[in-house]
Amino acid sequence: MAWLAEPHSFARFLHLLHQHPWVVDVRKPFGGPEHVLHYLARYTHRVAISNHRLIAMQDGQVTFRWKDYAHGGKKRKMTLAAEEFIRRFLLHVLPKGLVRIRHFGWMANRCRGERAALCRALLAAESPAPVSAPATDPPRARRCPVCGGVIEVVEMIVPPELSRWRLSRRRVLDTS
Repeated sequence: MAWLAEPHSFARFLHLLHQHPWVVDVRKPFGGPEHVLHYLARYTHRVAISNHRLIAMQDGQVTFRWKDYAHGGKKRKMTLAAEEFIRRFLLHVLPKGLVRIRHFGWMANRCRGERAALCRALLAAESPAPVSAPATDPPRARRCPVCGGVIEVVEMIVPPELSRWRLSRRRVLDTS
């Protein structure tokens, strides 16, 4: 790029740029950070089509609801041949080995720690306090093998055979 420092070369470069019919779009990008998050969430945290949007499947045709974002988010119906529906659905399935969300730039695994520290320094922000387990953890709590955090049981799904056994065992215990 050193050649652009010469005034004659720079003028010739600008002349070439003015020969090209440029189309400049100067609209405000997106509607702010929340709009960007909603836009990305549609692609990163949802299945290509959820069951409640499927309306019917008859005579080899699939009818489903879709949202037309180009026209104010109107809900519309579309009917496709089953083969075409499956083809379009499979366009959203990632090949084996690919992940849906990748981090690059300063969030890439290789340099995330040092770049995050640099960002905090440039923004004059404090480093987050290290996350530690609360002192009230039961001594025999189950721990995550990766991070060492306490595993909190939210729900246990018990097979029907075991739930019947537990129920009959509870009755025996209640009567004794």
